[in-house]
Formats: sequence, structure tokens, C-alpha cells
Amino acid sequence: MSANTERTVTATPIVVQSADEPRDAEAAAKAKDARRARAAEREAHVALSRAIAEAGGEEAWVTAELRAKGLYVDADPATLREAEKTSFKEKKRAEAVERKRLGHLALAAHRATHVLHVGAGVFYSDDLDETTSEKDARSARARQNDLSGLDSPAALAKGLGVSIPELRWLAFHRDVESRSHYNFFTIAKRDGSRRTITAPKPELKAAQRWLLRNLVDKLPVHGAAHGFLAGRSIVTNARVHAGADVIVKVDVKDFFPTVTFRRVKGLFRKAGLPESVATLAALLSTEPPRQVVEFRGKTLYVAEGPRACPQGAPTSPAILNAMCLRLDLRMSGLARVMGFAYTRYADDLAFSFRLSGQRRSAAPVGALLRGVSSILKSEGFRVNPKKTTVLRAGNAQRVTGLVVNAPGGSAGDVPPARVARDVVRRLKAAIWNREHGRPPKGEESLAELKGLAAFVHMADAKRGRAFLDRIAALEAAPSPPA
Repeated sequence: MSANTERTVTATPIVVQSADEPRDAEAAAKAKDARRARAAEREAHVALSRAIAEAGGEEAWVTAELRAKGLYVDADPATLREAEKTSFKEKKRAEAVERKRLGHLALAAHRATHVLHVGAGVFYSDDLDETTSEKDARSARARQNDLSGLDSPAALAKGLGVSIPELRWLAFHRDVESRSHYNFFTIAKRDGSRRTITAPKPELKAAQRWLLRNLVDKLPVHGAAHGFLAGRSIVTNARVHAGADVIVKVDVKDFFPTVTFRRVKGLFRKAGLPESVATLAALLSTEPPRQVVEFRGKTLYVAEGPRACPQGAPTSPAILNAMCLRLDLRMSGLARVMGFAYTRYADDLAFSFRLSGQRRSAAPVGALLRGVSSILKSEGFRVNPKKTTVLRAGNAQRVTGLVVNAPGGSAGDVPPARVARDVVRRLKAAIWNREHGRPPKGEESLAELKGLAAFVHMADAKRGRAFLDRIAALEAAPSPPA
């Protein structure tokens, strides 16, 4: 898919329009007026929905409206004389016309306050019946996770700051779309292949960020997880394995695509959300892989698989952390029994073994890998055998990009997890060249050097601070004359 996407998707340049273009200004004014009109119409429909509810339902409201307009006919035609039947038929026709019009208004009001349908192939119900015991159990889970406020689609829409129709529009699933809520592009991977990034557009991204803060971040996560969590990083992940005799690294194959819509919805249901809200939240957080094609002059986005957590959505990493709670529990138990320490950073699993105390036997690597593969399979994941590595103390050991070998000789103030020596030397040389007016050997900018210095600072604050200060001095220095 990546190759096809790369072939069919082209970057769209940003066009800056001047303020003195009357056509653009006129179009913008018309669009603003249209938005106001739609907002006013929605407010009218919501008010009408309240009126219908207060009247006792649609039929009672329609009857009351017909009576108020003098169009309600309740005479028995069998009791009418022949001369009265013509007038009766005319009144019934007028009543039918008005009843149909009122029915359309009631349907519009219902659609303004109920989601109703979210796409072909997706089960949805605004009000799914629950037994008392089911509702009590779900409510208890919601209170435990501080999610009691998300008890209806209306509450979700209010939290997101959108109307019910807008919520339906954001969540709606189509196998073929003419307009996508995502931008698709590819980036290079370390092995030279391309990774497809599915980045949400502003409206959906705002909704996903709200879900991240008010739903996903409240779900329990295991202590072995270090990726995309406050106070944790690649450094905290690597430090656990510093100075180990044996390190085993396992990569999960197709990690994000494996977490499908059904699994995300199940996660939210388990957290205590009602069926309707869990469905909507899962739709907002997932997207199928899509092929971008041109057909009869139109760009279409065609689904090529099931909805899953997209790489590029702010919710995806946190959902995966919560989804892996049981996986991390089982991996931690396996590691503990076999004498390993365990951590996970996104889809990178790391196990380390130390020959200390009375444990002088060789690390049971084979048994560990068999257990890891079995657990991953039972949890709905797969090992990527090409990225499974065993690192022993005699060779370079890196975990999440940081060196964790025990420092040789006098350790001094060498951090347990640190940036590789060749990277630090390259950064040091690049800064020195710029300080002495020499052209850089590479094409890196000061901003790129600053990013690399910040990377060093994350693992070694003292050395990184010195690099950052030298780069800041270079930035403040006057530019040489052209």
C-alpha cells in the first residue's frame, strides 16, 4: 500500500491569498453566512426536539400542531351525510399534507439530536437496552476510570464542542470516500522502506486530542510501558537494562494495524462506556488503510482493510498502551519467572538478564523467545522475526537507540543509558567547525544540531547543556557579510 500511496498522492502547495481579492472575500463571506445559517437551523431543530419530548412524543406533538392550526379532523365518515363528505375529504387531504410536513420536521429534529447511523457494516444504536445489573456493572467501571460523564452521545458531542450532526460526520465510516478526514504521506524507515503516516485534519485532530485527555489517558497502563507517557521516555526505558549481561529485543509486527476498531471499541466498553459512546469514540480513533485513486476526474479514498489505529493520530499510542495492559502483565510475569527484567516502548519489547548472586547459569533465551511468541499470539499480535536480536555484554548493546553497556574502566559520571560515542563526536565536530568558521561536512542546519544536542541532553544533562549553550552562542552571533 505504501508504494501505491506514494505514487498517487502528491503534496498540495499552500496558496497565500491576498486580502484584496474580492472574489475570495465574497466567497469567504458567503461561506460564513452559510455556517451561521446551518448553526441557526441546528439550534431550531434542537429546540423542536425538546418541544416534541415535552409534548409526549412525535404523534402527540403532531396532533397538537394540527389542532392548533385547525387542521385536525376527528369526525367519523360513517356518520356524515353525503353532502358533508366532499368537505371532509378536502380537510383530510389538507391534514395529510400538513402531517407529512410536520413528520419531516420531526425527523430533522430527531437527526439533530440522535446519531442514528454511522455507516455500512458498523452496528450502532443510540439507546441499547441494558439490564439493571449490566448497567450497574458498567457504571461502576466508568466511575473507577473517571468516565461517568461520558454516558451518552450528547455528552460526548458536548465535550468535543460539536453538534450531533458534526459528530456523526466525523465518525461516519465509508468504504469509499470522496473527502477524507486524514492526510496521507510516507516517511523513510531505517531499513530504507517507506512508512505510511495517516495524519488527521484539524477538525478530527481536535476531537482526538480531547479524547486523549478525557478518555484514553485515564485508562490503566502497566508500569513496564515507557512510550508516550508523562515522566517516561526512551531514557527511562533503556536504564532498566543498563549493565546487563544479555539483552533480548523483540519487535511486534504491524503493531498499529493490529489494533482494530473492534478491539478499540472493546477496550472502551471494558472501561465503562455505553455501547453508543464506545462505538463513536472507537470510530473517531480508527481509520482503515486507504488506496488513493483517481476515477473519472475525482480523487477517491478506497478502504483496503479494517479500521485500525492510524500511525499519525494523537490517540493511537495511548490506546496501544492501554490495550497492552494484559500483554505487559503476562510478559512481566514470564520475565520474572525466567530471571529477566522487562520493558516495552511502543512495539519494542526488551528483556535483560544479569549473572549476579547465585544465578550463574546461562540466560534461557530460547525458552524466553518461545514464551514471548506464544503470549503475543494469544494477545492478537505477532513477532517480527527479522527484528529479534540478542545482545551480549561483549558487544554493543542498544535499547531504544541508547547505549546501555556497562562503562569500561573508570565509569566516572558516565550515565547508564547514553547516546552512542560516534554521534556525540559528530555533533562536537560539527559545532567546532561552525565556531571556527569552517564549512560543515554535512548539510545539517543549526536547528538540526540543536535537536541532536537536545537528544544528548535527555540522556546526559551536563554534556547536552554544554552543547546547547554553544549552539545558542552560534545563533546569537552576527551573520558574516555576504
